[in-house]
Amino acid sequence: MGYYIGSRALPMDIPWEHNDVQYPANWLRLSSTQDRAMLGISWGVEQQSWDQRFYWGVDNPKQLDDKTETVDGVEVKTTGLKTQWKAQQDQIASSLLAPSDWRVVKELEVNSSFAAAKTAFPTSWQTYRAAVRMSCNTRQTEIDACKTAEELKELLFGASMIVKTKEQQQTDADGNGVVDSDDKPVMETVNDLDSDGNVQMIVNPAIATAWPADPA
Repeated sequence: MGYYIGSRALPMDIPWEHNDVQYPANWLRLSSTQDRAMLGISWGVEQQSWDQRFYWGVDNPKQLDDKTETVDGVEVKTTGLKTQWKAQQDQIASSLLAPSDWRVVKELEVNSSFAAAKTAFPTSWQTYRAAVRMSCNTRQTEIDACKTAEELKELLFGASMIVKTKEQQQTDADGNGVVDSDDKPVMETVNDLDSDGNVQMIVNPAIATAWPADPA
């Protein structure tokens, strides 16, 4: 059971975002029924859903790498997620470069040589276009490094900011540290809070290299 907006489960005690609005970690606990209803938030049983871009079904990920096999004497090649998403990065890079292509053509047309055209081409645009190509290459390398469909999904669509966590020893009701049968501390992962008790957020280290900003 839990709170949902449509099929999306909302986390308790963790900041979340909806329609470009950031809600604090304690919003669900402090909100009224009317507050939640206005946002379309409901209480229900966890629904079975999956991201069809990366999964065939629940706990059934699509293949990551290209695969070639022989079926009834015919060689059949199945394209994996990595190849598909690397091609997508090429398309994104092309769409980012296209609006400034005319600048390159203009300098080539109005200058007497390629060297002169390159010199005349604004440095900021040269830097930007080179950064787009570099980001594309880096993102494709990052895609190749993914070991699971979940890693790939997080790389491409993970949240830019995540909750900072830390490891600490579990404590009992009296505040004493819990140990196991070998007298070793029993550790747990908890949210890292600041001095005011607020959850701290950090840049997600698992997301892909960002595309550069247009200099215009």
